[in-house]
Amino acid sequence: MARTIVDVHVLQTVPPSNLNRDDTGSPKTARFGGVVRARVSSQAWKRATRTAFSSELDSSELGVRSKRLVELLAEEIARQDADLAPESQKLAKKILDVVGIKTNTPRGKKDVPEEAGYLVFLSNRQISGLAELGVRLGRTGEEPNKAEARKRANQAHSVDVALFGRMVADLTDLNVDAAAQVAHAISVHAVENEFDYYTAVDDHKQADEEEDAGAGMIGTVEFNSATLYRYASVDVDRLNDNLGDAKATRRATEAFIRAFVTSMPTGKQNTFANTTLPDAVLVVLRDSRPVNLVGAFEDAITTPSRVATAIERLATHFVEVNDAFGQIPVGVWVCGPGERLAPLAALGTRGDLHTIVEGVGDAVGARLT
Repeated sequence: MARTIVDVHVLQTVPPSNLNRDDTGSPKTARFGGVVRARVSSQAWKRATRTAFSSELDSSELGVRSKRLVELLAEEIARQDADLAPESQKLAKKILDVVGIKTNTPRGKKDVPEEAGYLVFLSNRQISGLAELGVRLGRTGEEPNKAEARKRANQAHSVDVALFGRMVADLTDLNVDAAAQVAHAISVHAVENEFDYYTAVDDHKQADEEEDAGAGMIGTVEFNSATLYRYASVDVDRLNDNLGDAKATRRATEAFIRAFVTSMPTGKQNTFANTTLPDAVLVVLRDSRPVNLVGAFEDAITTPSRVATAIERLATHFVEVNDAFGQIPVGVWVCGPGERLAPLAALGTRGDLHTIVEGVGDAVGARLT
Protein backbone atom coordinates (compact mmCIF):
# COMPACT_ATOMS: atom_id res chain seq x y z
CA MET A 1 0.00 0.00 0.00
CA ALA A 2 1.39 3.41 -0.99
CA ARG A 3 2.25 5.70 1.89
CA THR A 4 2.62 9.46 2.12
CA ILE A 5 5.92 10.49 3.71
CA VAL A 6 7.38 14.00 3.81
CA ASP A 7 11.16 14.22 4.31
CA VAL A 8 12.71 17.58 5.24
CA HIS A 9 16.48 18.04 4.80
CA VAL A 10 18.16 21.27 5.94
CA LEU A 11 21.71 22.58 5.69
CA GLN A 12 22.28 25.46 8.10
CA THR A 13 25.38 27.32 9.20
CA VAL A 14 25.60 28.79 12.69
CA PRO A 15 28.39 31.09 13.90
CA PRO A 16 30.05 30.65 17.33
CA SER A 17 27.20 29.32 19.44
CA ASN A 18 26.12 26.87 22.12
CA LEU A 19 22.70 25.77 20.90
CA ASN A 20 22.33 22.68 23.06
CA ARG A 21 24.41 22.06 26.21
CA ASP A 22 25.28 18.86 28.02
CA ASP A 23 25.34 18.47 31.79
CA THR A 24 28.71 20.30 32.02
CA GLY A 25 27.60 23.26 29.90
CA SER A 26 29.57 22.14 26.84
CA PRO A 27 28.01 22.11 23.36
CA LYS A 28 26.81 18.59 22.60
CA THR A 29 28.92 16.55 20.19
CA ALA A 30 28.87 13.12 18.54
CA ARG A 31 31.45 10.96 16.80
CA PHE A 32 30.43 10.20 13.22
CA GLY A 33 32.63 9.09 10.34
CA GLY A 34 35.56 8.75 12.72
CA VAL A 35 35.61 12.41 13.81
CA VAL A 36 33.89 14.57 16.41
CA ARG A 37 30.93 16.56 15.08
CA ALA A 38 28.84 19.34 16.58
CA ARG A 39 25.42 17.98 17.60
CA VAL A 40 22.03 19.41 18.48
CA SER A 41 19.70 16.86 20.01
CA SER A 42 16.38 16.01 18.42
CA GLN A 43 14.63 17.02 21.66
CA ALA A 44 16.08 20.54 21.42
CA TRP A 45 14.87 21.07 17.86
CA LYS A 46 11.50 19.44 18.55
CA ARG A 47 11.00 21.90 21.39
CA ALA A 48 11.99 24.82 19.14
CA THR A 49 9.61 23.56 16.44
CA ARG A 50 6.73 23.11 18.86
CA THR A 51 7.30 26.58 20.31
CA ALA A 52 7.20 28.04 16.78
CA PHE A 53 3.73 26.53 16.24
CA SER A 54 2.24 29.40 18.26
CA SER A 55 2.82 31.71 15.29
CA GLU A 56 1.63 29.12 12.75
CA LEU A 57 -1.56 27.74 14.27
CA ASP A 58 -4.48 28.83 16.42
CA SER A 59 -4.19 27.97 20.11
CA SER A 60 -7.24 25.70 19.77
CA GLU A 61 -5.10 23.41 17.57
CA LEU A 62 -2.27 23.18 20.10
CA GLY A 63 -1.67 21.52 23.44
CA VAL A 64 0.12 21.86 26.79
CA ARG A 65 2.68 19.47 28.29
CA SER A 66 2.85 19.79 32.05
CA LYS A 67 2.79 18.09 35.45
CA ARG A 68 0.56 20.90 36.75
CA LEU A 69 -2.66 19.42 35.39
CA VAL A 70 -4.75 20.19 38.47
CA GLU A 71 -3.89 23.87 38.13
CA LEU A 72 -4.49 23.87 34.36
CA LEU A 73 -7.83 22.11 34.65
CA ALA A 74 -8.92 24.22 37.63
CA GLU A 75 -8.24 27.42 35.69
CA GLU A 76 -10.36 26.17 32.79
CA ILE A 77 -13.19 25.11 35.13
CA ALA A 78 -13.16 28.58 36.70
CA ARG A 79 -13.11 30.17 33.23
CA GLN A 80 -16.18 28.17 32.19
CA ASP A 81 -18.03 28.89 35.44
CA ALA A 82 -16.64 31.63 37.69
CA ASP A 83 -18.95 30.56 40.55
CA LEU A 84 -16.99 27.29 40.81
CA ALA A 85 -13.61 29.00 41.23
CA PRO A 86 -13.36 28.35 44.99
CA GLU A 87 -13.71 24.58 44.50
CA SER A 88 -12.14 24.32 41.05
CA GLN A 89 -8.97 22.56 42.23
CA LYS A 90 -10.99 19.94 44.11
CA LEU A 91 -13.15 19.36 41.02
CA ALA A 92 -10.09 19.18 38.77
CA LYS A 93 -8.44 16.55 40.95
CA LYS A 94 -11.65 14.51 40.96
CA ILE A 95 -11.81 14.52 37.16
CA LEU A 96 -8.16 13.51 36.83
CA ASP A 97 -8.70 10.69 39.34
CA VAL A 98 -11.55 9.39 37.20
CA VAL A 99 -9.36 9.53 34.08
CA GLY A 100 -6.69 7.59 35.99
CA ILE A 101 -4.02 10.29 36.18
CA LYS A 102 -2.67 10.24 39.72
CA THR A 103 -1.69 13.51 41.40
CA ASN A 104 0.12 14.30 44.64
CA THR A 105 1.43 17.31 46.53
CA PRO A 106 4.97 18.10 45.31
CA ARG A 107 7.63 16.98 47.77
CA GLY A 108 8.78 19.75 50.10
CA LYS A 109 5.93 22.09 49.15
CA LYS A 110 2.77 23.06 50.99
CA ASP A 111 -0.37 24.91 50.00
CA VAL A 112 0.20 24.36 46.27
CA PRO A 113 -1.96 22.44 43.77
CA GLU A 114 -1.20 18.75 43.41
CA GLU A 115 0.86 17.63 40.42
CA ALA A 116 1.08 14.53 38.27
CA GLY A 117 4.20 12.42 38.74
CA TYR A 118 5.21 12.95 35.12
CA LEU A 119 4.64 15.33 32.21
CA VAL A 120 1.30 14.77 30.46
CA PHE A 121 0.62 16.18 27.00
CA LEU A 122 -3.01 17.26 26.53
CA SER A 123 -4.58 19.31 23.77
CA ASN A 124 -6.32 22.53 24.75
CA ARG A 125 -9.57 21.00 23.49
CA GLN A 126 -9.04 17.95 25.73
CA ILE A 127 -8.47 20.24 28.71
CA SER A 128 -11.65 22.11 27.83
CA GLY A 129 -13.62 18.88 27.46
CA LEU A 130 -12.44 17.54 30.83
CA ALA A 131 -13.23 20.88 32.43
CA GLU A 132 -16.82 20.56 31.18
CA LEU A 133 -17.12 17.39 33.26
CA GLY A 134 -15.79 19.31 36.26
CA VAL A 135 -18.35 22.05 35.73
CA ARG A 136 -21.14 19.49 35.46
CA LEU A 137 -19.94 17.85 38.69
CA GLY A 138 -19.80 21.20 40.47
CA ARG A 139 -23.24 22.30 39.29
CA THR A 140 -25.24 19.08 39.62
CA GLY A 141 -23.09 16.73 41.71
CA GLU A 142 -23.24 14.21 38.87
CA GLU A 143 -20.26 11.87 39.17
CA PRO A 144 -18.27 11.74 35.91
CA ASN A 145 -18.32 8.48 33.98
CA LYS A 146 -14.88 6.86 33.62
CA ALA A 147 -15.44 5.89 29.98
CA GLU A 148 -16.56 9.40 29.07
CA ALA A 149 -13.65 11.00 30.93
CA ARG A 150 -11.13 8.72 29.19
CA LYS A 151 -12.74 9.48 25.83
CA ARG A 152 -12.47 13.22 26.37
CA ALA A 153 -8.78 12.81 27.23
CA ASN A 154 -8.17 10.82 24.05
CA GLN A 155 -10.09 12.66 21.32
CA ALA A 156 -9.59 15.97 19.54
CA HIS A 157 -5.82 15.63 19.57
CA SER A 158 -3.88 18.82 19.00
CA VAL A 159 -1.42 19.18 16.13
CA ASP A 160 1.61 18.98 18.43
CA VAL A 161 0.32 15.86 20.20
CA ALA A 162 -0.45 14.24 16.83
CA LEU A 163 3.00 15.06 15.49
CA PHE A 164 5.21 14.37 18.49
CA GLY A 165 3.15 11.73 20.26
CA ARG A 166 2.18 11.14 23.87
CA MET A 167 3.22 8.47 26.33
CA VAL A 168 1.34 7.96 29.60
CA ALA A 169 3.19 5.17 31.39
CA ASP A 170 0.34 3.85 33.52
CA LEU A 171 -2.46 4.61 31.01
CA THR A 172 -1.26 3.07 27.78
CA ASP A 173 -4.66 3.48 26.11
CA LEU A 174 -3.99 7.25 26.16
CA ASN A 175 -0.71 6.85 24.28
CA VAL A 176 -0.44 8.52 20.87
CA ASP A 177 2.10 7.29 18.31
CA ALA A 178 4.17 10.18 16.97
CA ALA A 179 3.75 11.02 13.30
CA ALA A 180 7.02 13.00 13.10
CA GLN A 181 10.60 11.81 13.49
CA VAL A 182 13.43 14.27 14.08
CA ALA A 183 17.10 13.33 13.82
CA HIS A 184 19.93 14.76 15.89
CA ALA A 185 21.48 17.53 13.82
CA ILE A 186 25.21 17.04 13.23
CA SER A 187 27.89 19.13 11.56
CA VAL A 188 29.04 18.10 8.09
CA HIS A 189 32.64 18.59 9.23
CA ALA A 190 34.79 17.93 12.28
CA VAL A 191 34.67 20.44 15.16
CA GLU A 192 36.73 21.37 18.17
CA ASN A 193 34.95 23.15 20.99
CA GLU A 194 36.51 26.46 22.02
CA PHE A 195 36.31 28.65 25.12
CA ASP A 196 35.40 32.31 25.46
CA TYR A 197 37.02 33.90 28.52
CA TYR A 198 34.88 36.83 29.61
CA THR A 199 34.84 39.47 32.35
CA ALA A 200 32.07 41.60 33.81
CA VAL A 201 32.91 45.03 35.18
CA ASP A 202 31.44 46.35 38.42
CA ASP A 203 30.23 49.80 37.29
CA HIS A 204 30.06 51.29 40.78
CA LYS A 205 33.45 49.95 41.79
CA GLN A 206 35.02 51.24 38.59
CA ALA A 207 33.92 54.77 39.46
CA ASP A 208 35.72 54.61 42.82
CA GLU A 209 39.23 56.04 42.41
CA GLU A 210 40.46 54.17 45.50
CA GLU A 211 39.36 50.76 44.18
CA ASP A 212 41.26 48.61 41.72
CA ALA A 213 39.96 48.32 38.17
CA GLY A 214 39.53 44.56 38.41
CA ALA A 215 36.52 42.76 37.05
CA GLY A 216 33.55 42.03 39.26
CA MET A 217 33.21 38.61 37.66
CA ILE A 218 35.17 36.35 35.32
CA GLY A 219 34.20 33.11 33.63
CA THR A 220 34.29 31.00 30.51
CA VAL A 221 31.64 29.77 28.08
CA GLU A 222 32.22 26.95 25.62
CA PHE A 223 31.15 27.20 21.99
CA ASN A 224 31.67 25.94 18.46
CA SER A 225 30.59 26.97 14.97
CA ALA A 226 29.23 24.57 12.38
CA THR A 227 27.37 23.85 9.19
CA LEU A 228 24.67 21.45 10.34
CA TYR A 229 22.73 18.77 8.49
CA ARG A 230 19.22 18.58 9.91
CA TYR A 231 16.59 15.99 9.02
CA ALA A 232 12.98 15.26 9.94
CA SER A 233 10.15 13.25 8.43
CA VAL A 234 6.37 13.24 8.77
CA ASP A 235 4.26 10.12 8.27
CA VAL A 236 1.23 11.87 6.83
CA ASP A 237 -0.96 8.78 7.06
CA ARG A 238 -0.31 8.40 10.78
CA LEU A 239 -0.80 12.13 11.27
CA ASN A 240 -4.17 11.86 9.53
CA ASP A 241 -5.12 8.91 11.75
CA ASN A 242 -4.20 10.95 14.84
CA LEU A 243 -6.09 14.07 13.75
CA GLY A 244 -8.96 12.37 11.94
CA ASP A 245 -9.35 15.20 9.44
CA ALA A 246 -7.66 15.65 6.06
CA LYS A 247 -7.74 19.46 6.13
CA ALA A 248 -6.23 19.54 9.63
CA THR A 249 -3.57 17.09 8.47
CA ARG A 250 -2.59 19.35 5.59
CA ARG A 251 -2.40 22.38 7.91
CA ALA A 252 -0.31 20.40 10.38
CA THR A 253 2.11 19.21 7.69
CA GLU A 254 2.56 22.73 6.34
CA ALA A 255 3.01 24.16 9.85
CA PHE A 256 5.59 21.51 10.71
CA ILE A 257 7.69 22.25 7.61
CA ARG A 258 7.67 26.00 8.23
CA ALA A 259 8.36 25.66 11.94
CA PHE A 260 11.10 23.04 11.59
CA VAL A 261 12.89 24.96 8.84
CA THR A 262 12.81 28.38 10.50
CA SER A 263 13.06 27.53 14.22
CA MET A 264 16.21 27.67 16.30
CA PRO A 265 16.93 26.28 19.81
CA THR A 266 17.37 29.15 22.25
CA GLY A 267 20.51 27.97 24.07
CA LYS A 268 22.85 30.93 24.76
CA GLN A 269 21.17 33.08 22.09
CA ASN A 270 21.67 36.27 24.11
CA THR A 271 25.38 35.51 24.28
CA PHE A 272 25.94 34.55 20.63
CA ALA A 273 23.02 35.97 18.56
CA ASN A 274 23.25 32.90 16.34
CA THR A 275 19.80 33.25 14.75
CA THR A 276 20.61 32.28 11.16
CA LEU A 277 18.29 30.86 8.50
CA PRO A 278 19.07 27.74 6.42
CA ASP A 279 21.48 27.72 3.51
CA ALA A 280 19.48 25.01 1.73
CA VAL A 281 16.17 23.20 2.20
CA LEU A 282 15.21 20.01 0.38
CA VAL A 283 11.66 18.65 0.87
CA VAL A 284 10.84 15.25 -0.62
CA LEU A 285 7.43 13.60 -0.84
CA ARG A 286 7.75 9.80 -0.93
CA ASP A 287 5.27 6.92 -1.17
CA SER A 288 7.55 4.27 0.32
CA ARG A 289 9.50 5.12 3.49
CA PRO A 290 11.52 7.94 5.09
CA VAL A 291 15.10 8.32 3.85
CA ASN A 292 17.73 10.12 5.94
CA LEU A 293 20.57 11.33 3.68
CA VAL A 294 23.21 11.79 6.40
CA GLY A 295 25.42 9.30 4.55
CA ALA A 296 26.41 12.19 2.27
CA PHE A 297 28.54 13.49 5.13
CA GLU A 298 30.06 10.28 6.51
CA ASP A 299 33.36 11.61 5.17
CA ALA A 300 33.80 14.91 6.99
CA ILE A 301 34.09 17.94 4.72
CA THR A 302 37.55 19.53 4.93
CA THR A 303 37.29 22.24 2.25
CA PRO A 304 36.82 25.91 3.26
CA SER A 305 33.59 26.23 1.19
CA ARG A 306 31.61 23.93 3.44
CA VAL A 307 28.12 25.02 2.43
CA ALA A 308 28.73 24.73 -1.32
CA THR A 309 30.42 21.35 -0.87
CA ALA A 310 27.63 20.12 1.42
CA ILE A 311 24.98 21.12 -1.14
CA GLU A 312 26.82 19.25 -3.89
CA ARG A 313 27.22 16.17 -1.69
CA LEU A 314 23.57 16.18 -0.62
CA ALA A 315 22.38 16.44 -4.24
CA THR A 316 24.71 13.65 -5.40
CA HIS A 317 23.81 11.33 -2.54
CA PHE A 318 20.09 11.95 -3.10
CA VAL A 319 20.35 10.82 -6.73
CA GLU A 320 22.62 7.86 -5.95
CA VAL A 321 20.40 6.51 -3.16
CA ASN A 322 17.25 6.86 -5.25
CA ASP A 323 18.89 5.09 -8.21
CA ALA A 324 20.41 2.29 -6.13
CA PHE A 325 17.19 1.40 -4.29
CA GLY A 326 14.58 2.35 -6.86
CA GLN A 327 13.28 5.20 -4.73
CA ILE A 328 11.23 7.42 -7.05
CA PRO A 329 10.04 10.53 -5.21
CA VAL A 330 6.49 11.73 -5.76
CA GLY A 331 7.67 15.33 -5.54
CA VAL A 332 10.81 17.36 -4.77
CA TRP A 333 10.96 21.01 -3.66
CA VAL A 334 14.04 23.14 -3.00
CA CYS A 335 14.56 26.45 -1.22
CA GLY A 336 17.62 28.53 -0.42
CA PRO A 337 19.58 31.67 -1.30
CA GLY A 338 22.15 32.14 -4.05
CA GLU A 339 23.60 30.32 -7.02
CA ARG A 340 25.35 27.68 -4.94
CA LEU A 341 21.92 26.02 -4.53
CA ALA A 342 22.05 24.99 -8.21
CA PRO A 343 22.93 21.27 -7.66
CA LEU A 344 19.82 20.85 -5.49
CA ALA A 345 17.66 23.14 -7.60
CA ALA A 346 18.21 20.81 -10.55
CA LEU A 347 16.42 18.03 -8.66
CA GLY A 348 12.99 19.61 -8.34
CA THR A 349 10.91 22.74 -8.04
CA ARG A 350 12.74 25.75 -6.63
CA GLY A 351 10.89 28.53 -4.85
CA ASP A 352 10.72 30.53 -1.65
CA LEU A 353 9.65 28.81 1.56
CA HIS A 354 6.02 29.86 1.20
CA THR A 355 5.87 28.46 -2.33
CA ILE A 356 7.36 25.08 -1.49
CA VAL A 357 5.21 24.68 1.63
CA GLU A 358 2.13 25.42 -0.44
CA GLY A 359 3.29 22.95 -3.11
CA VAL A 360 3.80 20.21 -0.53
CA GLY A 361 0.43 21.03 1.01
CA ASP A 362 -1.31 20.73 -2.37
CA ALA A 363 0.34 17.36 -3.00
CA VAL A 364 -0.49 16.05 0.47
CA GLY A 365 -4.08 17.30 0.21
CA ALA A 366 -4.53 15.56 -3.15
CA ARG A 367 -3.20 12.26 -1.80
CA LEU A 368 -5.39 12.40 1.30
CA THR A 369 -8.55 12.90 -0.77
